[in-house]
Amino acid sequence: MNHRLHLRLEHLERATNHLLATVEAMGERATVAPGPEQWSAAQVVQHLLVAETGVGQYIEKKLREADKLQQTGVVGFLKSRLLRLALRLPGLRFKVPRYLAELTPAEVPTLPELRTQWDATRRHLERLLNEYPGKLLSRAIFKHPRSGMLTIHQTLDFMLDHVLHHQKQVERIAAAVNKLEVRS
Repeated sequence: MNHRLHLRLEHLERATNHLLATVEAMGERATVAPGPEQWSAAQVVQHLLVAETGVGQYIEKKLREADKLQQTGVVGFLKSRLLRLALRLPGLRFKVPRYLAELTPAEVPTLPELRTQWDATRRHLERLLNEYPGKLLSRAIFKHPRSGMLTIHQTLDFMLDHVLHHQKQVERIAAAVNKLEVRS
C-alpha cells in the first residue's frame, strides 16, 4: 500500500475506534434519541457504516473502469478543501443525501453487530487500498454528492473528516441523553 494511503487509513481507523468506544460507553443509552426527528448514537454509527460501505463499493466499481478515470485539477482540489473545512466547522449540519438515506435500513442492529459489520467493511477498504494502482493516485475515483469527484487521498480525507464530524454529534447526543436521564 502507498505510504500516504496507509497513514490516512491509520488515522481513519483511530478515529473510527474512538467514535465506536464513545458510543459503546453509552451502553443502552446509545439507542436513545435525544429528541423527536433526531438520531440516536447507534443510528449515527449505522449512517457512517452505510456511507463507508457505499464508498468502498463505488471505488471498487470505478477500479473496474480504471481506463476511464479522469485527472483531477485545481477546481477538484479546492472543492475537496472546502468539503474538509465544512465538515470541521462546529455546529454545521448537513442533510443526508437521499440515496444514502434510502440505503439505510430502518432497523438499527446492535452495537456489537454494527462493529462487526464495520470491521468487515474496513477490511474490504484496506484490501482495495493494498491493491490500489499507483498510476491512479491522481485520478478521480469517488464522487462526493456535494464536492464532486475526489482522488483516493481526498476520499480518505473526506472519510476521516466525516467520522470526526459525527464524533462531535455523538458527544452532543451523549450529553443530551444524559440530561434526559437525570430529569427522569
